[in-house]
Amino acid sequence: MKKLFCLLLVFASPFLYAQNYPYDISESQPFGKLNPAAPSELMDFGQLVGMHSCLSYTKNQKGEWKSPEKIIWRWKYIMNGLAVQDETLKPDGSHSGSIRAYDADSLTWRVHYYTNVRPSVTLSVWTGGKVDNGDIVLYKNSRAPNGKEGYFRLTFADIKVESFEWIGEWVDKAETTSFPTWKISCKRDM
Repeated sequence: MKKLFCLLLVFASPFLYAQNYPYDISESQPFGKLNPAAPSELMDFGQLVGMHSCLSYTKNQKGEWKSPEKIIWRWKYIMNGLAVQDETLKPDGSHSGSIRAYDADSLTWRVHYYTNVRPSVTLSVWTGGKVDNGDIVLYKNSRAPNGKEGYFRLTFADIKVESFEWIGEWVDKAETTSFPTWKISCKRDM
């Protein structure tokens, strides 16, 4: 009887899992699916779900843009369609990603960043959201090399079904001065 129960459990597990988590990643929905119970703001990042081929540009020590690196930026729904995760896959093996959850109480995104290059005990956190022009803007307190207080600002711009732009830059607290350090241009893999 015990063997029969174990055998039934093994065969029934995928069925039970699919019933309990219908918006999770599966063979039929490789990037998960938006949970209808999720806040509507989840579509801010949900519109990026899928695979994107991108060109990533960073600056060298002299402040000049280096030659672009080809990367893959993969987005998917996680937590049964209640959050979004992204991963950047780079040829040199320095991968990174974020877990993006919308906090309906504070009406803001909480974006937790991680990387395999510098694993951290505490993840970096950016907060922010969609602005009037449709861009998604996130902030984290950051000092400039000269010690001036400001933010590291991340902006997702020109978001379309087939493409989007991203820029990371230091800005002063008034957001009148900015120093871009990283930009990424992406096209969706159809």
